[in-house]
Amino acid sequence: MEINIAHLRTQGIDFVVADADTTSHMSSDRDAVLGRVCWAARRAGLKVDKAALAFVENGRPTFYGTPDLVRFLASHGVPRWTHTIAI
Repeated sequence: MEINIAHLRTQGIDFVVADADTTSHMSSDRDAVLGRVCWAARRAGLKVDKAALAFVENGRPTFYGTPDLVRFLASHGVPRWTHTIAI
């Protein structure tokens, strides 16, 4: 499966935001997808300190992942996608 990601660096922290969610919407499944995203991003040569999933839920942009990154994204919005990776 190919997904869009944004790989960014802010305040010395490298992070990845992925355009992905699960059909079950369960935390355990989202954690598994987030782990696959991090692994695939690192395999592609990207540094990943923090990561989050970005998706629309109930008509609103929603984020799931590292809590402080989720708060940052909630106030700054979804970044532009910079890469496509296979997970």
